[in-house]
Amino acid sequence: MSKKLVAYFSASGVTKKAAEKLAKEQGADLFEIRPVQPYIDADLNWNNSQSRSSVEMKDSSSRVEIAARVPDMAGYDEIFLGFPIWWGVAPHIINSFLEDYDLTGKTITPFATSGGSGYGRSNEELKPSAPGAVWNPGKMIR
Repeated sequence: MSKKLVAYFSASGVTKKAAEKLAKEQGADLFEIRPVQPYIDADLNWNNSQSRSSVEMKDSSSRVEIAARVPDMAGYDEIFLGFPIWWGVAPHIINSFLEDYDLTGKTITPFATSGGSGYGRSNEELKPSAPGAVWNPGKMIR
């Protein structure tokens, strides 16, 4: 029997609710991907080109330091990966998370939340951060 993990980043709480529901439905463990420096409202102002999130998303190589690691990532076979859509893709903290582990052979099933944006090129942007992983198509949760 495979061991499942729902790992998620939630800036406003919307993705957290979806992740908690999915973890319960799947009988999966739950892990919140949190930045060392939490985002405040001003950081998330997408109308301000100088806000933290705007600056991060303009630079595809930017990475966000994560506050904690999954204690036993090697023990999981399947990872459901949740995030909000920022600027048409996953936030770069998701790349940071993926790059912290060897996910070779693990199945990753992404899911995203958004108030109006589509899923965009999220998988294409994330795949290089987890070489060797098996990727399922992403799912949009509205």
